[in-house]
Amino acid sequence: MFRNLLFSGLKGCLLCAAPLVLQAQQNETAWFKDVTTTHIPVDGREHALDVVFLDVDGDRDLDAILALESEPNRLYLNDGKGKFTWKKGAFAERNHDSEHVRIADFNKDGKADIIFVAEDDQTHEYYLGKGDGTFVDVSDRLPAKSEANGLDVGDVNGDGLPDIIVGNSGSKAQDFLWINIPAKPGYFIDHTTDWLPAIEDQTQAVKLADLNGDGTLDVVVGNEAPPNRLLFNDGKGKFTEHPEKLELLVPLHTRDVLVFDANRDGHPDILFVNLTSNGGPWDKDPTARLLINDGKGSFKDETAKRIPAQKLSSYSGTIVDFNHDGFADVILSAINTPPFEAAQMQVLQNDGKGVFTNVTSKVIPATTVCRGWGIAVGDVNGDGVLDLMIGGWGSQVRLLLGKK
Repeated sequence: MFRNLLFSGLKGCLLCAAPLVLQAQQNETAWFKDVTTTHIPVDGREHALDVVFLDVDGDRDLDAILALESEPNRLYLNDGKGKFTWKKGAFAERNHDSEHVRIADFNKDGKADIIFVAEDDQTHEYYLGKGDGTFVDVSDRLPAKSEANGLDVGDVNGDGLPDIIVGNSGSKAQDFLWINIPAKPGYFIDHTTDWLPAIEDQTQAVKLADLNGDGTLDVVVGNEAPPNRLLFNDGKGKFTEHPEKLELLVPLHTRDVLVFDANRDGHPDILFVNLTSNGGPWDKDPTARLLINDGKGSFKDETAKRIPAQKLSSYSGTIVDFNHDGFADVILSAINTPPFEAAQMQVLQNDGKGVFTNVTSKVIPATTVCRGWGIAVGDVNGDGVLDLMIGGWGSQVRLLLGKK
């Protein structure tokens, strides 16, 4: 009788444990563990369209700043072990349509500052960091409002101060170039008219990077309506378009631009991250397009032999060497469009020569399904391995801890 009771009890314990084992298998792979349910404030209805990591309070861990659509932007504080708490009221308690967020020390006080750009309500936000987790709202210093979707920061004129480029959409959508004023760091003058080409694009992404090896920051522009554009800097912040140096073989609806050395030849390459449509019917090919630099700033589309075809749309992507082999791999957010359904994050593994294989099922946990948007990369729990925080549209923000 005791033996039967013991067997019955063991059987019951094994049955109880089965769901836990299954859950562990679903939320963990050899490379990442999805700790969303225990480490991130639970919401699931928010539209967190972009995320960046920053130590806002000087405690030597990475906190998270989130750009939200139709809600106030958010600050999640890290406890040092990768668990985040929502600090409400860190930014203006007003609903805007924030699309992107970037950080830089704009006023040269040694503390990082923050800029958000918004689309529908055209109200951008700008905050000076105090280094203690609080911020001063100086949004009135920004030169203009716009229907913005793209954003990047960097020193375009070589004066040691970070400048701002804003990608705009809507009617008469000229992108903006705002130059930091040396005599008043943290204030900006609008140099759009005289330093940017007069082009009305439907811009969704802008990326600053030295693309021709002259030591100055150039611009790649990703557009919702073709074509994408390549602008070279004259070294003083004035940009000229060079369409002859950007091979565009197919029409694209681009939402993000990544610049990295894909084939390890010492020259930066360009990856356009694309949609088929913005939640509408099937239209353009959403496969990410890889353009290889010839070493002189000319880019050839080598997607066909380097990137696997994809059906999922991606609003954002990032570069992470997830398997620690020294090669730059690609992580892509994903949405199944149509019908705009949540999908599993995607991973393209680099063979070291710039040829990529889709290894999603081996790398991304089965639980990491969302309408993915902006992705932040950083070591949030101090173990020396890069982690991922993934924004989403009407989806729970998700956190993946990298594994050694």
